[in-house]
Amino acid sequence: MAGIDDILSQLPIGDIAKKLGVDEGTAAQAVKEGGATIIGGLHRNAESADGAAAIEKALENHGGQIDVDNVDTADGQKILTHIFGNDTDAVASQLSSNEKTAGIDFSKLLPILAPIVMGMLSKGTSNAKETSSGGLGDVLGGLLGGLTGNQSGNAQSSGGGIDIGSILGGLGGLFGKK
Repeated sequence: MAGIDDILSQLPIGDIAKKLGVDEGTAAQAVKEGGATIIGGLHRNAESADGAAAIEKALENHGGQIDVDNVDTADGQKILTHIFGNDTDAVASQLSSNEKTAGIDFSKLLPILAPIVMGMLSKGTSNAKETSSGGLGDVLGGLLGGLTGNQSGNAQSSGGGIDIGSILGGLGGLFGKK
């Protein structure tokens, strides 16, 4: 399966930028930050058998949607609630505090991004199941495999400057919540 940067590079950054009213560079950074956080949350939830089963069922209902204008943001909000529990607002707030994505309203972006990411993952996990015996956690972990530890112990993208370890660590234990 492709890496996280490959998955996120397939997203319609120009359309997302227009929807958010920002330039494409800022939108691209926000999509990387938000997408990595969503995938990281899914990975944490997939560590339990019940969480993995729920995610696999949800992936069956999200087939490759990438049209930003037709995204069901109510569905996106439900996805986020399943991933982050009652801490969805805290996740958006933590992401919004990043100076690289200043001006991005993550409470608006994440419900747009969640169904798109699920659609992309749906296509990717279908392909991965055909070629691998690994579970969903392995697939999601593989996506996050491009993240490396830095000196402070935080995971960080080797290519895009995404400090997902800081984001995930700063959110505490919320990923275990349903």
